[in-house]
Amino acid sequence: MRRTIAIAVLAWGLAVGAPSFAQDLAVTEAARRAELIAALPADAAKRVFGLLKQPNAGPPRSIGSYAKGCIAGAVALPQDGATWQVMRPARNRFWGHPVLIAFIERIAAGLPAGWPGLLVGDIGQPRGGPMVTGHASHQIGLDADIWLTPMPEQRLTAAERDNLPAKSIVTADGNGVDPSVWGLPYRQLIETVARAPELARMFVNPAIKRALCHEAGADRAWLAKVRPWWGHDDHFHIRLNCPPGQTQCEAQEPVPPGDGCGKELDWWFTEEARHPKSGPPGKPLLVSQLPPDCAAVATAP
Repeated sequence: MRRTIAIAVLAWGLAVGAPSFAQDLAVTEAARRAELIAALPADAAKRVFGLLKQPNAGPPRSIGSYAKGCIAGAVALPQDGATWQVMRPARNRFWGHPVLIAFIERIAAGLPAGWPGLLVGDIGQPRGGPMVTGHASHQIGLDADIWLTPMPEQRLTAAERDNLPAKSIVTADGNGVDPSVWGLPYRQLIETVARAPELARMFVNPAIKRALCHEAGADRAWLAKVRPWWGHDDHFHIRLNCPPGQTQCEAQEPVPPGDGCGKELDWWFTEEARHPKSGPPGKPLLVSQLPPDCAAVATAP
C-alpha cells in the first residue's frame, strides 16, 4: 500500500522539482478566460457570475440545480489544512456551501491509512453560477473535484498549485487504470467517500469505475453512487445532496438500482460513448434564465 503511494508522490515530487514550467498555465487560463468574457453579452450568466470576486453576506442558500443555479452565503475552503491543499487558487473557485466545506474537511481528516492528504481542485465561484470555462455543474456550492494525486509532504507554492498538471491514472487506450499507479489506497479512498450518507453522486472515469467493480467485495452498495462520466481520469467529482432546509435547492434524482457494473458500464467503452456527436454551441444562458433569486445574489453587496 505505502509503496504505491510512495511511487505516486515521488512522481509528483519530480514535477515539483522541475526548474521551470513548460508553460504558465495560470496566465494562459486567465488570458483565455478574459477573451471569452469579453465576447459574452453583458447579461450572460457566465460573465456576470464569472466577474464576481467575493460571496455575498447572509445565510447559506443553494438555489436551483447543480447545473443551473447559484449560491448565497458561500464560504471558502482554507488554502491549507493538515491533510489538504487547495489547487488552482488563482481561479478563485474554492467557494462552497458550508456543508460541503465541512464535508471536505471531515473526509480529509479521516483518510484511509497510506493516503497522505487531499489535493482539492475546483469547488465553485464565490456566488456559484455558470463558469466561463471548465464545468457545466459546480453552480450551487455542493460540487467539488478531488485530485487523484496524493498530497506531497511539502507545502506547494502558489505558482506550483496554479501550474502543476494533475496526473491521469488511466491507460492511454482508456480501457483500464495504470497498474504502475493504481493500488488499494485508491479504492479505499473512493470507497470511503462514496459511503458518506450525504453524498448524492461521485463521478469517475469509466475505467476507474470498471476497476472498482472488479475489486469490490460482496458489499457493493457503495458502488451505486460512483457513476462513470467523460474525463475524470485525474480526479473524482463529489456532489452532495441538498442540505436539510434548503427549499430552493433542486435535489439530484436517486441513483438507479444496482451497482452500475453491468451493461450500463459496458456502454462507456463503445465507439458511441467514446466519440459522442456534438451539435453547434447554444446561446449563452442569461441571468434572467436562472432561478429568480440568482439575480439578487449577483447584485447584492
